[in-house]
Amino acid sequence: MITAKVELTQPLKQQRQFVAQTGSGHNFLLDDTAGGTGPKPIELVAAGLAGCTAFDVVTVLRQKYHQKVTGYEVRVEADQAERPPQVFTAVRIHHVLTGFEIDAAAVEEAIRLSEEKYCSVGAMVQKTASFHTTYEIVADKTEWMKPAQPAGVQA
Repeated sequence: MITAKVELTQPLKQQRQFVAQTGSGHNFLLDDTAGGTGPKPIELVAAGLAGCTAFDVVTVLRQKYHQKVTGYEVRVEADQAERPPQVFTAVRIHHVLTGFEIDAAAVEEAIRLSEEKYCSVGAMVQKTASFHTTYEIVADKTEWMKPAQPAGVQA
């Protein structure tokens, strides 16, 4: 079971700031644009989607396809309905993977598995929004991380 709670931080004031606590014991502030001391709840949905798919994709790439991923970023942009409830209507997800000899086919399969099978946040968001997913692979240039050349072989 997933649990969370929020509590109004200053009940006698007009501000709408809350302290949130997750079931795993993490605390953070929630706010609106006027207060600006923490993310808006809907921003957490976008961050949750980015995190959910990132965990899936990097796990599949490293464990199933043995890819040498040295950096990874997921960017999410979402359009919302104009009227309440302002659900996501379109989501753009962009994956940027850095590593050595990353296989594009493995990346595509890892993303597909995340979107179609593993990512619970994505499964919920897909009920109201269309997804457009892109990716790019950046070759890691870090010299000391490159695979060692066998003795007697010149590059």
